[in-house]
Amino acid sequence: MSTDESRFEADPDELLPDLPGLPTGWTVDVPDPGDRFTLARLTHLLRAHERHGRGWAGSGVDDVLVEVSEAGLRTRQNVVVRDRTGEVQAWGSVHDRAGGRMLFVHIVSRELPEGLARTCSDVLVEWAVGQARTVGAARGLEVQQIDTGAFADDDRQHRWLEAGGFTKVRTWWQMKRPVTPDEAGLVPSTEFWESEKARFRTVRRGADGLPDVDDLREVHEVLESAFLDHFNSWEETFDEFESRLREDPGHRWDHWWLAEVTESGEPVPVGALIGTASESATGPDGSYVSYIGVLEEARGRGVAKGLLNTIIADAASRGRDRVTLEVDADSSTGADGLYVALGWKISYVTESWHRDVPVTDET
Repeated sequence: MSTDESRFEADPDELLPDLPGLPTGWTVDVPDPGDRFTLARLTHLLRAHERHGRGWAGSGVDDVLVEVSEAGLRTRQNVVVRDRTGEVQAWGSVHDRAGGRMLFVHIVSRELPEGLARTCSDVLVEWAVGQARTVGAARGLEVQQIDTGAFADDDRQHRWLEAGGFTKVRTWWQMKRPVTPDEAGLVPSTEFWESEKARFRTVRRGADGLPDVDDLREVHEVLESAFLDHFNSWEETFDEFESRLREDPGHRWDHWWLAEVTESGEPVPVGALIGTASESATGPDGSYVSYIGVLEEARGRGVAKGLLNTIIADAASRGRDRVTLEVDADSSTGADGLYVALGWKISYVTESWHRDVPVTDET
């Protein structure tokens, strides 16, 4: 199979021939990313899902387009459940994230009665299981993991995932730190600065404005190595890594940093941080730490603290009012201690739910 071809099944009828349990006249199809009414409805469903789960909505149409646009269809597939009037009442999205790991977005209208909403959930899960077998077979796997998430306070989602064969495996703290304008001076320069033990810089840019590929590969290699011993770490190729991050609506090349130490007179990458812009429709924008990793042999040298201070200073210099990040609440590494010491506090809590699907099991 060409790397430019999707590993997913594009026709939902192949995976859901009987539309189990749906009322007469309800249908399942693939959403059209060019249909503005469908995009608006998916955005509404996503925002309602967020408001119910954590009290406020942060996503917009750009976040929906990451999942459904034609640009992402090499690694993603989507399905929607429509009522007899054609209104979308449920939406599922799968992402072939890395070998063995498939992400699953699972959203059902909050306006439906419990029984009908549960039926829609079951349809989405059955479709996702079929997609897991399809993508797992294309990758030559015996078992394909489905990785989905839920807000910690969303009891409805928890019930449905458990009924769908998923198990809660991890808890995550979503943390926020306020940023003040004076913190722009927290480091000498967000593009390049040095401490006693390391130096920090953005990835190099060529005359055409594009980043240096060697630097991008260094970031990828540092993060792959730094996360080897972390929960649910799956090897991701450089092409998968770069393509996925570029799809993020908040992607900015000048939000990628490397930390280096000098060995035998040469700079050696030991840490990396990838940030994104978090836009707000009602106030100042923020920055988000998508990834931060430090090689094991370089830990304890202030590398992580230096990278975090750099993105704080960068956010302040751009007039942003916060930096947010996610931390593994179940990890024994103690990383949360550094975040708390630098001013981060828990904003809300999410969970990871997994189901392992035998690829050859057709029952």
